[in-house]
Amino acid sequence: MSGDGAAVPVRRAAGVLVVALISALGLVVSGQELPAGAGRDDILKRCVSCHETDLMTQQRLTRAGWGRTLDKMVRWGAVVEPADRDAMLDYLAAHFAPTPAASHLVATAASEAVYKRACLMCHEADIIESQRLSRVGWVRSVDKMIRWGADVPAADKEALIDYLAARFRPR
Repeated sequence: MSGDGAAVPVRRAAGVLVVALISALGLVVSGQELPAGAGRDDILKRCVSCHETDLMTQQRLTRAGWGRTLDKMVRWGAVVEPADRDAMLDYLAAHFAPTPAASHLVATAASEAVYKRACLMCHEADIIESQRLSRVGWVRSVDKMIRWGADVPAADKEALIDYLAARFRPR
């Protein structure tokens, strides 16, 4: 052990400062540039000071997964203002969500039954069909409808989202 124990924290702080300055300037870190969008600057400021961008681009988490990750990072000492958290979460969920293979988006008779029971109870088919959302968009829409009282049991949620994403995807 060296005679100057205080030098290690100073070197670490200097290293964090250098990474923070690089990320604040929006430079590429580890060969991956983050896509433009609302929340990107907060991600660069709050996350890239400790993590390489590859960690985010490879994660491919759901919105809930990114929320848990942000909460964990805050528990571990990351400083994320409540006002910035939503923008960061929106950004991560929009750009680094799971991307199921097209073969996973299947409209089955069972998922169609869930759609008819859960969606057509309140909505006309044409309003749903006109949405033309990505799978991520359908996840947000179904989550919102559930929050608003739609009767979609947890066991049926993924089948419903797959049905909607397979039948009513962007053109």
